[in-house]
Amino acid sequence: MKINGIPTGIEKIIKKLEASGFEVAIVGGAVRQMLKGEKITDWDLTTDAKPEQIQKLFKKSFYNNRFGTVGVPIADGQIVQITTYRTEEKYTDKRHPDVIVWGKSLEEDLKRRDFTINAMALKKVESGKPSALRLRLEELKVESFVLIDPFDGQKDFKDRIIRAVGEPDKRFAEDALRLLRAVRFATVLNFSIEQKTQTAIKKNASLLSEISGERIRDELFKIIESDNAADGILLLKDLELLKIILPELEVCFAVEQKSPKRHHIFDVGTHCVLSLKNCPSKDTTVRFATLLHDIGKAKVAKVTEEGVRTFYNHEVVGGYLAKKIADRLHLSHEQKDKLYKLVRFHQFTVDEKQTDKALRRFIRNIGIENIEDMMDLRIGDRLGGGLQQPESWRLKLFRQRIKEVLKKPFTVADLKINGNDVMKALNIKPGPEVGRILNELFEEVADDKTKNTKEYLLKRVTELEISK
Repeated sequence: MKINGIPTGIEKIIKKLEASGFEVAIVGGAVRQMLKGEKITDWDLTTDAKPEQIQKLFKKSFYNNRFGTVGVPIADGQIVQITTYRTEEKYTDKRHPDVIVWGKSLEEDLKRRDFTINAMALKKVESGKPSALRLRLEELKVESFVLIDPFDGQKDFKDRIIRAVGEPDKRFAEDALRLLRAVRFATVLNFSIEQKTQTAIKKNASLLSEISGERIRDELFKIIESDNAADGILLLKDLELLKIILPELEVCFAVEQKSPKRHHIFDVGTHCVLSLKNCPSKDTTVRFATLLHDIGKAKVAKVTEEGVRTFYNHEVVGGYLAKKIADRLHLSHEQKDKLYKLVRFHQFTVDEKQTDKALRRFIRNIGIENIEDMMDLRIGDRLGGGLQQPESWRLKLFRQRIKEVLKKPFTVADLKINGNDVMKALNIKPGPEVGRILNELFEEVADDKTKNTKEYLLKRVTELEISK
């Protein structure tokens, strides 16, 4: 088969390794992209050259791991990963091998990989010359490659199947993150998981609890970012992985919402998943918040004597749970803050009679930068609850009112007194008390700017201090 359009940097690496007497093959995403007829953008190489030998050939390379992967910079700041053939033994932490032995053949290296669609490689066709693996740099233009496929990965790729290499139980015991990777590949590629592999995932699901939060986060977010995200979350549930990584969401599938005086027709878990499916945002944190927005309902659910299901303060509880999840998955401070605000304040009112003061409070709660994200979450929430229209007339009006309020902003900084005035009036030092008083003054004058005078505000400072 022909591979056209190999980037110059990749071509030079292949030529240099071969000219030095080493084998080299293309592996990973590039092989799958080639089989799909797509432009190859995901370049990873494997070779029989040892890390120190690779580094001698590529002076700007770097090697800071024990798994035989050397990074080689090419044009546009890209890093090509070149990994030495290897075999692995013992996985005490269910993630990394205790013993790594450099391998001697490509087939030996492919045998250790997770799934058949990842255990394929593209290797240059030998020309028949004695020095076929030592081609001179000037000989290569568009090269022919042969597919090395010892586990029928091409057939599984054609049949859209995720299948473990060899014995599934052994593969998952070696690296428990593969449990989640199976779902990620199935979701992103829109494949199904072969039955024996599915059975092994369920059997070994508990092993995932030994994997670090950040590794789980990376795989989970790839699922959430996918066009098939909702199917991916449901697959996690069916394979008993969701209760390991997001138990707060798992319990929501047992919480019914259908009752008199409520528009919901799905249980809370299903509603959350459908909300994600209908969320128009491409932002990962927004999509994650949409998935989690009602998780607080499982803890506050009640049924009245009339049979009406209630979930009072679920957004408050949900915000608290969102913070815990963010910490467990090692989200950044910015991601955690955004996730919390979107979950905590998603239950906002869009009554047409709302005052400018109420709208400014909404903006302060979520942040100006998160307004459109909150609107996307609300759209997902509506459609995920069985409503037909993404926006009600009230939500459209609410959007317009927000724009009008933002055109005439009024913030704490616009008060006729500042923190120094408060500290001087009360003879106190800088601290949260100063901010509290200024915020209370702001709330008081937001709808009546005639009160925004220095004389009135200093009088109120003293009164607030006395009444606290």
